[in-house]
Amino acid sequence: MATHRLDDLDRAIIRTFTDDPHVGVLAASRQLGVARGTVTARLARLSDSGVIASWAPHLDPAALGHPVTAMVTLQIRQVAGHDAVVEHLAGIPQVLEVHTITGDGDLFVRVVARSNADLQDVLDEVTAHEHVVRASTNIALATRIAHRTLPLVG
Repeated sequence: MATHRLDDLDRAIIRTFTDDPHVGVLAASRQLGVARGTVTARLARLSDSGVIASWAPHLDPAALGHPVTAMVTLQIRQVAGHDAVVEHLAGIPQVLEVHTITGDGDLFVRVVARSNADLQDVLDEVTAHEHVVRASTNIALATRIAHRTLPLVG
C-alpha cells in the first residue's frame, strides 16, 4: 500500500473527527474554517487512500461481557502454512486479531473471554487445529495504552 502524505488540513480533519466522531461535515467545516465541500473531498480522499480505514464504532470487549484479554503466541507446522490455521481462528468470535510474527512463534493472537475459565475454553478452541504445535499465553492485567494511531498523524 502506498503511503499518503498528510498536510495540516488533513491532520486537523482527522483530529476533529477523532475527538468528536458525531460531528457533521458542516460543523467540522465551520470549526476548521474551510468549505464543506473541501472537508467532504478530503474525507473521501483519506478513506479511498486507506488512511481512514473504517467509520465503524470502536467496541469495548469488556462492555460486551468479555473483560479478560490474553495474547497467545502460536507455533504452527510450517509444512501446512499459515492460511489453514488463520481460517480456523477467523471462525472463533473471541479472536480479535491475528498477526504473523518473527521470533519464537509464528502467529500472535489477541483473544478475549468472559472469565479465566472461559479463557481456557477459548484457548482449547484456538489450539484445536491440527497444525497448531504449541501455544504460549499471557493474560493482560491492565491496558496501559489502548490501540491508538492518532500520534502517527503528527
